[in-house]
Amino acid sequence: MSTITTSQTIGPFSHEAFQWAADMTAATDADAPAVLIRGAIYDGAGVPIDDAQLEAWLPDAAAAEAQQPMPGFRRVPSGADGSFTFHAPLPAASIGEPLMYVTVFARGLVKHQFTAVFLEDDSALAESAILGQVAAPRRATLVARKVGEREYQWDIWMQGDKETVFFDYV
Repeated sequence: MSTITTSQTIGPFSHEAFQWAADMTAATDADAPAVLIRGAIYDGAGVPIDDAQLEAWLPDAAAAEAQQPMPGFRRVPSGADGSFTFHAPLPAASIGEPLMYVTVFARGLVKHQFTAVFLEDDSALAESAILGQVAAPRRATLVARKVGEREYQWDIWMQGDKETVFFDYV
């Protein structure tokens, strides 16, 4: 029996796969207030990763999106410049919890990486149980900066001095 796991294969080849699946980039109701999370994904040398696949779970969106094929789920590829955009329902209140949990798949990763994104203007961030587990200087890598009305900037760095905090999970 082989000891190789699915996380130890080459790939994913997201520029050739996954794109056929359902459009999971903007599953929010067009009439509901939404936020945009824009960013880019970079390798350790600061080079944009042009073939990453980002999947997000938005727990608070699932009920509001019951009519969608996969409520509360997003899948977006990175662009040629590493860019990505997530559309998410505007949180009803400050929650101190991530707006979304993000899984990163990209060339060269032996195992996908798991992170989270919070909104900068969430007044409950100081009480966040998740952020409280992260060293204070590194917390900023999980917080999307407000850059406009309902628009935020959040970049993902896979390595280096700016490396995004990634979590282990079971």
